[in-house]
Amino acid sequence: MKRCPECRRDYYDDTLLYCLDDGNALLEGPATASGGDEPATAILHSTAAQGEAPTQAQIHVTDQTAILPASMGDIAAKPRGFDKRLFFAPLVLAIVVLGGFFGYRYITPAKQIESIAVMPFVNESGNADVEYLSDGMTETLIKSLSGLPNMDVRPRSSVFRYKGKDTDLQTIGKELNVQAILNGRVIQRGDLLTLSLELVDVQRNRVIWTEQYQRRQAEVVLLQSEIAKDVSAKLSPQLSGADETKVSKQATTDPAAYQAYLRGRFLWNRRTGENLDKAIEQFQAAIDRDPNYALAFAGLADVYSIYPDYSINAPADSMSRAEAYAKRAISIDGQLAEPHATLGNVYYNRLQWAASESEYKRAIELNSNYPTAYHWYAVLLFSLGRNEEAEAAIMRAHQLDPLSGIISQNVAQAYRMKGDHAAAIEACQRIIDLDPNFPGGHFAVAWSYLKTGRNNEAIAEWQKALELNGRYSSTLAELGVAFAASGRTADATGLLKELEERYAKKQANGCDIATVYAALGKKDKAFEWLEKDVSARNPRLAEFRWSPGSEPLRDDPRFKVMLKRMNLPE
Repeated sequence: MKRCPECRRDYYDDTLLYCLDDGNALLEGPATASGGDEPATAILHSTAAQGEAPTQAQIHVTDQTAILPASMGDIAAKPRGFDKRLFFAPLVLAIVVLGGFFGYRYITPAKQIESIAVMPFVNESGNADVEYLSDGMTETLIKSLSGLPNMDVRPRSSVFRYKGKDTDLQTIGKELNVQAILNGRVIQRGDLLTLSLELVDVQRNRVIWTEQYQRRQAEVVLLQSEIAKDVSAKLSPQLSGADETKVSKQATTDPAAYQAYLRGRFLWNRRTGENLDKAIEQFQAAIDRDPNYALAFAGLADVYSIYPDYSINAPADSMSRAEAYAKRAISIDGQLAEPHATLGNVYYNRLQWAASESEYKRAIELNSNYPTAYHWYAVLLFSLGRNEEAEAAIMRAHQLDPLSGIISQNVAQAYRMKGDHAAAIEACQRIIDLDPNFPGGHFAVAWSYLKTGRNNEAIAEWQKALELNGRYSSTLAELGVAFAASGRTADATGLLKELEERYAKKQANGCDIATVYAALGKKDKAFEWLEKDVSARNPRLAEFRWSPGSEPLRDDPRFKVMLKRMNLPE
């Protein structure tokens, strides 16, 4: 039993600490019998009417217990003092709220990070010649972290759009749809490299981890491996030993070979004929230093696989060289995804559809975060008429690389093929807003404008694309379609003449010319030019079969014959 020392009320609940009437601390001790100054104990039963104050005669006492005043004159309620519960309740509530906030903010474990963007490392050396190193270390780390299980790592093409821009981290996080961002700063002073890293949880707006590394330039390979290991440990604390080894794996132990490889990648990413020539020199220099440098062979394969698209000096056997270098890279390191995707592209250009698909699947199996593999695989699937699978592949590529213009262009094309021109136009507008100088956004949206009767807008977009891409033959052909649809036959015929002259110089394809003839209703001439591509085994025909330019020809029996001869499904 407990008693309040102020009001003398007894309590039989031993868990109570304070009086419920006046808030005083309860004391241990039994109630005393009635008599003297102590209150008697009884159960009070009133016979007074409801709402009527009881008299002494109306109160009966039983032999049970209750608090009874010493004199009945004290029966009136005693005025109560300040109820201390009114003070303690808000205080307790505030403590609970603050405790919950700090518990969530600092004690509750953060949700496992499943997506990250490694931003381009900032070169603070004041020396432009070190740019290849800061860019290369960024790209190498992206590649290493892509090996983490259940981790989406944004590719180079997405993050390098922010290079040199002072963009808020929360904005980057939303645009790239990532939970975390890794920033880095590189300083080279003589032979000493200093790298500062900061890992930020952009959703919770707090720094997770920072570190600074100082190493000699000869230790750059070990430094890269150490960084990959440290960052992966912060992102995936439960990383298995095998995965940790995969992430921190060194492609070469020769720092000079590594730096030559970084220079090669730096030049390859610039996508001009001159820079591709220089990239070949750097990749070869890396191989000369380390004949078993798989990534350097993969670099050469990548150069030759795109060489014909960027240089008139590309050798006729570019695809054969790309195949040879890709296979050499795989023979050294069978876990590399990139050379498998390159082989997929080589086989696609040779119309070896099954082999192409096999290589794309293998690339995705080895690195599920490699957007290029999904992108190229989607193009193949569209060419094979497997549109639902193609759409899934291109959407996955877009998820991994949301800022890629060419991938976003294919997303818009997927919408257009389903007849959802509103979604296609919206997707293209995002491309144009992001990069107004990317021609793909303009000529992709032009098709949807044409299909929805907005001919003048379509013509304007194709003309804009021609300004940006140097009058590509395929874009000229598409503009010819718009002219034909608008009744501007003379303008369409003028473009035909230009395209035929380009074909004679090997600067246009037969399907480009066939596109315009088909739009003008001259099917015989269209198939005459398509036959030239079939005879040449031109892989462009694979994409032509799902291009809107082929629609006027698809119900012609000759179209199915053409597909069969190209080993394409009807």
